[in-house]
Amino acid sequence: MGDKIWLPFCLFLLVALPLRLLPGVAGFTPSLDSDFTFTLPAGQKECFYQSMPLKASLEIEYQVLDGAGLDIDFHLASPEGKTLVFEQRKSDGVHTVETEVGDYMFCFDNTFSTISEKVIFFELILDNMGEQAQEQEDWKKYITGTDMLEMKLEDILESINSIKSRENQGLLAPTRSYRRDKEWLLLRISREKLLPPP
Repeated sequence: MGDKIWLPFCLFLLVALPLRLLPGVAGFTPSLDSDFTFTLPAGQKECFYQSMPLKASLEIEYQVLDGAGLDIDFHLASPEGKTLVFEQRKSDGVHTVETEVGDYMFCFDNTFSTISEKVIFFELILDNMGEQAQEQEDWKKYITGTDMLEMKLEDILESINSIKSRENQGLLAPTRSYRRDKEWLLLRISREKLLPPP
């Protein structure tokens, strides 16, 4: 009965820290900058949704990395369903909108293609997110400079390994623009991970 239970220090620290110092533990919040690469089969359309507060900024940048013609149809709609951007057969694009409260929909459409799948990279940059943005940045003040650099280098290594893994699986088939696209992607990932936002 008189036995003591010893908790590891890291567990004790998690129990002792108030939840406001651990954003993301109490609930999920979307990141301020995020990117995604996916394969869109021929004849298919894929849509994504992003919740936004009032008077924030939503920037969507996309690029077709692989597939015949290196083109895709892009559609961005407001929470009311109003078309904000509609582009046909584009290889890349960058669009920024000042938001209202609600879920924005953006779609990549490859229904015009009957044979060729497309590999699409896109990045979301969310600005002026108010409190949500501040909560996500608060953790950074507890990290030292060398720890932050190490974390960024690990992110870059993870991104490079992901690209190599896709190459080995044949998901990024060589094309004449493959090397240029790969170098652009690696440069962009490195720049974003090492340099602080403006």
